[in-house]
Amino acid sequence: IFLFFWPLSSAMYFHVAEKEEKCLIEDLPAETLVTGRYKIQKWDIKEHDFLPSAPGLGMVVTITAPNGEVLLSKLYGPDGKFTFTSHSPGEHTICMQSNSTNLIAFVSNKLRIHFDVQAGENPLDFHMINAKDKVKAVTYGLEHLRGEINHIIKQQEYQREREENYRLKSEETNNNVLWWAIIQTAILTSVGIWQIKHFKDFLIAKKVV
Repeated sequence: IFLFFWPLSSAMYFHVAEKEEKCLIEDLPAETLVTGRYKIQKWDIKEHDFLPSAPGLGMVVTITAPNGEVLLSKLYGPDGKFTFTSHSPGEHTICMQSNSTNLIAFVSNKLRIHFDVQAGENPLDFHMINAKDKVKAVTYGLEHLRGEINHIIKQQEYQREREENYRLKSEETNNNVLWWAIIQTAILTSVGIWQIKHFKDFLIAKKVV
């Protein structure tokens, strides 16, 4: 199952079966630091509600680059944080699957995954923002803002590159269509001329006979 979302920050939760894999697509420019956080809640059949946590369960996080290279594949706990850096622009796949050892996955054995991802040099830390030392908090806020601005600039450059590639491909496609239309017209014209000549020769032959 795939979900699509874009930076700067995305927070969400979703439900999965205990052994189900969930994948998300993150479209990133090159050399971008990405930080992801998650928390697992397990469904309690007796309480008909999700437990605050999922003791005993872990999460396997796998990050795949656009060219298929695995950037990260690691087992974390029920509440974890991971980071990776995109080395090339394009769609990066983030896949998560619990390490459940249940031989049979029942429909009722579902999990709630809280997930948050931030792209940029300085992921936002709310503890720093709410720090009692206001000078430190303001300094951190300025550093975070600078990182966000750099990320926005990088993202805009990436979008311009994509638009330029799309324009070049569109022009190439249009040129191919134009040449194909010219070739088709030439073929049809040649066939028409040949048919007229053949018909004329046929009439002349009939008169001779």
